[in-house]
Amino acid sequence: MTAVLPPGTPAVQGNHLISTSPASGDEAGRVPVATAVDVERAVERARAAGQWWAGLGFTGRRERLLRWRRLLAQRMEQLAALMHAEGGKPIADALVEIVTTVEHVDWAARNARRVLGPRRVRSRLVLAEFSAHLEYQPHGVVGVIGPWNYPVFTPIGSIAYALAAGNAVVFKPSEYTPVVGQWLVDSFAEVVPEHPVLAAVHGLGDVGAALCRSGVDKLAFTGSTATAKKVMAACAESLTPVLVEAGGKDAMIVDTDADLDAAADACVWGAMTNAGQTCIGIERVYAVEPVFDAFVDKVVERAGRLTVGPDHADIGPITMPSQLDVIRRHIEDAVARGGRAVLGGPDAVRPPYAHPTVLVEVPEEAAAVREETFGPTLTINRVRTADEALARANALPYGLGGSVFGQRRAVAIARRLRSGMASVNSTLTFAGMSTLPFGGVGESGFGRIHGEDGLREFARAKAVTRRRGRSLLPSTTFERTEADVSRLVKAVKLLYSR
Repeated sequence: MTAVLPPGTPAVQGNHLISTSPASGDEAGRVPVATAVDVERAVERARAAGQWWAGLGFTGRRERLLRWRRLLAQRMEQLAALMHAEGGKPIADALVEIVTTVEHVDWAARNARRVLGPRRVRSRLVLAEFSAHLEYQPHGVVGVIGPWNYPVFTPIGSIAYALAAGNAVVFKPSEYTPVVGQWLVDSFAEVVPEHPVLAAVHGLGDVGAALCRSGVDKLAFTGSTATAKKVMAACAESLTPVLVEAGGKDAMIVDTDADLDAAADACVWGAMTNAGQTCIGIERVYAVEPVFDAFVDKVVERAGRLTVGPDHADIGPITMPSQLDVIRRHIEDAVARGGRAVLGGPDAVRPPYAHPTVLVEVPEEAAAVREETFGPTLTINRVRTADEALARANALPYGLGGSVFGQRRAVAIARRLRSGMASVNSTLTFAGMSTLPFGGVGESGFGRIHGEDGLREFARAKAVTRRRGRSLLPSTTFERTEADVSRLVKAVKLLYSR
């Protein structure tokens, strides 16, 4: 007897991947499954396309990327409806995701020349007879393995920057949102029909592994820490460089002088948006003793008003059905260890939905504190001081983002968070800031997308020197004399011994 898969579970039938809604089970679409040979051929085609794309120069690429940006903006409602049908994301959340995406495409297109273009670099004394030049050249073909939770914003954070830098891209969307991924590729082909500069390969984990081994010149991965380690191992076989954005367990610190209404509002948004399926979502809060009770009350009041359902709700279904078991396990473990559910609890998990849950007084060793939950749940623990909160926030191996609410010490505390990013008196805002780099430390990964660092991530620095005159202090020649070396030594001592 054939087992019935939960709605939203990817299914391969013949040579197609079938994508269904996690809420209704209705088919959202189907895409062809790639074999390892298909992946290799896609990379080969991309390599030829990439040479043409790089040859367009910054001006040609900018013009085409801005046309893509315009198309994305014009078709926002269409794309949001597809995101809702395939992944269950509420339409409003989908639209916000696309708005942020459009901003990043625009910034990457407009700033690539400034950040990556050739420039002259100042020479130094020892080689003063040479001029120095620096430029950033594209890698060639970049592989991108995208996630399902933000199927537009997250992969385009790599794709747009890689394209702006002059690379071709082979994109493997998540098997939970392949139709959205294909839509992105098809829309780009409308504005760049000449060559397959952006191509998609579809399938399960084996297709991602094939992309790692396909000969791409760099690979950008977003997903769990466990899968990131497998990706790195596969790429290590050919010394393919990787960019990794892995899991997170982001914390918020609420200090004594915080605006509690603003903190509670941002906390609920940071924890519950996209049904909590956010790598930079707030999953832990440490509130200092004097404001703890009032803050918890405000969070519970706001989270308790959120609606849950398939349409026109604040919180949609959990996109990956197996994650429901993780959410339930974390809540049950927290309660079993002495934590209290002041909103929701174990019964809040009602497939395909997880209703908002707020847990307090949860021991630090509990799974809900130490492991990524990826659901609309939140632990809030009492601390004596902001320093204690900081120590607890930094105790985990993750280090993606974080948030601090307060006035006098907030910025100083944010700087001490062991994370790649932090927001002061807000949550998640660094993700939408196209001028800032995005990425983590520790088990949250390494490398950066977005901003100037994101552009440089998809290019390699090329240094060029050029002789412009006779050497006054010859050193890099066997024709040098003892007197030449003596003068060189005296010059360096005179300059650097002060």
